[in-house]
Amino acid sequence: MNFKKPKFWDHSGLSFWSIILYPFSLLFLVTSLVIRLLKTQKKFPIPVICVGNIYLGGTGKTPLALEIFKIVKSSGKNPGFIKKGYDYLYDEIQMLEKIGKTYLNKNRKEAISELISLKHDVAILDDGFQDFSIKKDFSILCFNSNQLIGNGFLIPSGPLRQTLQSIKQAECVVINGTKNLEFEDKIKKINKNIKIFYSKYKIKNLDKFKNKKVLAFAGIGNPSNFFELLKKNNINVKETISYPDHYNYSEEDYGFLIKKKEQDVLLATTEKDYYRLNEKMKESFDYVDVDLEIDNKNEFINLINSKL
Repeated sequence: MNFKKPKFWDHSGLSFWSIILYPFSLLFLVTSLVIRLLKTQKKFPIPVICVGNIYLGGTGKTPLALEIFKIVKSSGKNPGFIKKGYDYLYDEIQMLEKIGKTYLNKNRKEAISELISLKHDVAILDDGFQDFSIKKDFSILCFNSNQLIGNGFLIPSGPLRQTLQSIKQAECVVINGTKNLEFEDKIKKINKNIKIFYSKYKIKNLDKFKNKKVLAFAGIGNPSNFFELLKKNNINVKETISYPDHYNYSEEDYGFLIKKKEQDVLLATTEKDYYRLNEKMKESFDYVDVDLEIDNKNEFINLINSKL
C-alpha cells in the first residue's frame, strides 16, 4: 500500500481540503463507533501489550515495540510479536523478526491464540489500538513531536484514526522528539492518570556519514522526520527525496538514484526502506542504523514490568 500523506494534514486549522472532506470524516467517525459497539472484546490469559497510534503513520511504533520486547525478555518472560499479515508491511515485519518471533495474521485474535499455543507468555502488538476485538492489558500511544495530531481532524480531512479523546483508553504516551508541555496539558485534561515519556533516535553508524555529501531518501510515514534527524546530527544532506509510505522501489528508481551517486554523494535511507530494496540496490545504498532511547528509562521499565 503506497500512501503519500497530504500536506494539508499537518497545517494547523482549517484548509480548503479539510473542509471539503469533513463530511467523509464524520462518516468515518460514525462507522468506527458502530464497529466498536458491535465488537466483543476477548480477554487472553497472558498480558497483551499494545503499541499503537492515532496519527496515521510515522510515529515510531515499531522501534518502540522492539524496545519493549527487549525489556520483557530481560525480565525472564518469553514474548512474541503480533502483526497484521499484509504484504505491504514486509519492512516492519522484517524489523520485528530480526529480534523476536512474529505471528502474522489478518485476525489478531487468531495470531495471539497461536502465540499462546507455542508457549509465549506475553503478546506485543505492533499496531492494533483500533482493534476493539482484543482486551489489552496495557496500551501505549506513540506521537512524534513534529506532527503530534496534525490539523486535528479525522481521516480523510486530517491524519487521525481516532479523536484525541481516545487517549482515555490508553495508559501511556510516548512522544518521539522534543518536550511539549502544552500537548502534555491537553492530554492530561483528557486522561489525568496517563504516563508520559519522551524518546529520541540515536544514530549508531554516524561515522559512516560524517564528512560525506549525502542524498537521503525515504518512503515512510513522515520522511521529513528522517531528514531532520540527519541534519541534527550534522550530516551534510545535499538533497532529499520523499516516496510514499511502504514504497516498493523499482529498477527505474534504482537507475534514477544511482545516477545521483555518480555525483559523488552517499545514498542513505532508513532501515525500513532498506528491507524493501532488492539485493542489487542494497549493495549501492546505505541505511541509517538507529537506537531508540527512552528518557527516564528505568521508570518506563518498571511500568512495563508492573503489567506482566
